[in-house]
Amino acid sequence: MTLCVVTLPAAAEQPLWELGVGLAGLRLPHYRGAEQSQTLILPLPYGVYRGRILRADREGARAVLFETARLDFDLSAAASAPIRSRDNRARQGLPDLAPTLELGPNLNLHLASSAPADGDWKLDLRLPVRLAVAVQSRPHDVGWTASPHLNLDLNLKGWSIGVLAGPLWGSRRMHARLYGVSADQATPTRAAYQAPGGAAGWQATAGVSRRFGRLWSGAFVRADSLAGARFADSPLVRRQNNLTFGLAMSWVLAESSERVPGNDHDHVSD
Repeated sequence: MTLCVVTLPAAAEQPLWELGVGLAGLRLPHYRGAEQSQTLILPLPYGVYRGRILRADREGARAVLFETARLDFDLSAAASAPIRSRDNRARQGLPDLAPTLELGPNLNLHLASSAPADGDWKLDLRLPVRLAVAVQSRPHDVGWTASPHLNLDLNLKGWSIGVLAGPLWGSRRMHARLYGVSADQATPTRAAYQAPGGAAGWQATAGVSRRFGRLWSGAFVRADSLAGARFADSPLVRRQNNLTFGLAMSWVLAESSERVPGNDHDHVSD
């Protein structure tokens, strides 16, 4: 494949940092493969930081360790919600699952981008690998995940649009935590099961956002499939496909007087 990287026109200068508050509404499955979902209404802190190393923007919070015109290397983070087993029919009698925090390296390869006269778009190959830690009284790691994906960012008349898709992998311990059933947890309707590591299906996400003065709004939808997942025959898997979606609004309360070159047009969504 021939790599094509064309520098986008420089964006107008923007504040070094911005802070705000808002609300987000999410509808998400208890876990990938669950037949039940939950609705969450959460406070949404709005924070943007456009530093040379530490950044928090549409690509998430990360530390940029290396950056060139064709690739960059950073540290990125993700999180998952807690699961109360009594609220899930498949997990009745199993231990609750604490929320997790994931952290790890992410290599971004810039495959192509628009010429200045052709609008504003960018196509990247992203290769994140993260270690997951259960957030509880005694935090401990619960395995790792890998989610290589293609990411297309667009900026269309003020609307920031992002689409990404790719396969998922996970370690044996990560899959065992979510899909394993020990012999003493088996019931007449739930057989014992040892979840292997490896392929975990695929995921695709589309998001859109826009600023209207001090008001920021955004929405996303994510499709999950367990097609080809090593643990697809677990008794805790009740659905092969899941949808997650959410809406969010935030009001920007304060911003820095210091200005830096804007980069929001380079990466408009994750």
